[in-house]
Amino acid sequence: MSQGNPHLKFASQAVAKPYFVFALILFVGQIVFGLIMGLQYVVGDFLFPLIPFNVARMVHTNLLIVWLLFGFMGAAYYLIPEEADRELHSPKLAILLFWVFAIAGVLTILGYLLVPYAGLAKMTGNELLPTMGREFLEQPTITKMGIVVVALGFLYNIGMTMLKGRKTVVSVVMMTGLVGLAVFFLFSFYNPENLARDKYYWWWVVHLWVEGVWELIMGSMLAFVLIKITGVDREVVEKWLYVIIAMALITGIIGTGHHYFWIGAPGVWLWLGSIFSALEPLPFFAMVLFAFNMVNRRRREHPNKAASLWALGTTVTAFLGAGVWGFIHTLAPVNYYTHGSQLTAAHGHLAFYGAYAMIVMTMISYAMPRLRGIGEAPDARAQRMEIWGFWLMTVSMLLITLLLTAAGVVQVWLQRLPADGVALPFMGTVDQLQLFFWLRLYAGIGFFAGLICYLFSFRQRGRLVAANLATAR
Repeated sequence: MSQGNPHLKFASQAVAKPYFVFALILFVGQIVFGLIMGLQYVVGDFLFPLIPFNVARMVHTNLLIVWLLFGFMGAAYYLIPEEADRELHSPKLAILLFWVFAIAGVLTILGYLLVPYAGLAKMTGNELLPTMGREFLEQPTITKMGIVVVALGFLYNIGMTMLKGRKTVVSVVMMTGLVGLAVFFLFSFYNPENLARDKYYWWWVVHLWVEGVWELIMGSMLAFVLIKITGVDREVVEKWLYVIIAMALITGIIGTGHHYFWIGAPGVWLWLGSIFSALEPLPFFAMVLFAFNMVNRRRREHPNKAASLWALGTTVTAFLGAGVWGFIHTLAPVNYYTHGSQLTAAHGHLAFYGAYAMIVMTMISYAMPRLRGIGEAPDARAQRMEIWGFWLMTVSMLLITLLLTAAGVVQVWLQRLPADGVALPFMGTVDQLQLFFWLRLYAGIGFFAGLICYLFSFRQRGRLVAANLATAR
């Protein structure tokens, strides 16, 4: 056990805490801008021209990516030392990289909000190496370079920790996913003038992150938490993990083709994309079986019930969002009509929440009590608050998904499959969807309330720490 914190196996695991805390701060920001966008759907001039819709959307999606990256890095700094059975190679480097990444992220978001995008591109020297102006990759070139530097330092730190310590399947899978994350991000620097070629390689970042290497990171984090909270033999968990990552890589890599349907890529992708993307729900379904099987075979009753709930919940919600809702509109003959509709937004919201937001919160739920010196679990009151947060966020996200799905169906019907042969224009169609957007806004407020409950559960834990310190004195 570490000397400073008796609840940590290694003192250097404490560097995960600022990553987790900052991730949650950015998560709050993401949801606030999501609510701003929700209002702008129904009150068109809300906060205009202070925060136009395109800027709010850019901030919303960028905060999503960055807070998840902070969560993944925090998870690695906690998980890798314990799996390697040694201290982190350089805790000081981990803290330095935290501040570099945090400052770069904050400055980039402020740039989006305070400077017109064209001015930001000129200010940051985008003309020297043009990389800006693409969805989800709007970051200035200098920010992208900073991300590469942070990623290299991060991979060096955890890589050296692994090389000098024990190698496990969990740590190797996580390292493979993190290396893939860094490698595929390099394609964000490739910005060919040909639009079809640009979109072709753009998906090498966007798709091969979220439907490829991120699934390896998710699987390793889930396996780690399940080993800890169930006490099931590591060998059993590792066999499941091998099967899941094999399916994830095979279906995810070739399944990239379902993004190539309508961008000028060869027609063979109509078949390859349809077939292999239709198989992509399989690894997520395997995760559901894996998690529930491990919990049913558990050898101990872990006191942190909230962490167990998050672990089980992430597999079910990821299967629904990434699996079922992805399949709904992935086949080429269906996608021809649904492409870019509100069905895409429905899939994206539930998939990102279920697969990645929830696995980060699973890891935070398990690790934070130890990082804060509480022990294996917070008190019952804090756990109840956290569980309220879980259900409010999850049910609200399911409602958002169902409402966006209904909006997408009506959108396709009015705009792309009109009964009388006369399609409504886009804005006319959106006007017919206002009820769905109002209800989606209310569901978003419910989600924000759940996030507040989740954050308040940490305040309860802080009281427990103070009480323990007072008792010890």
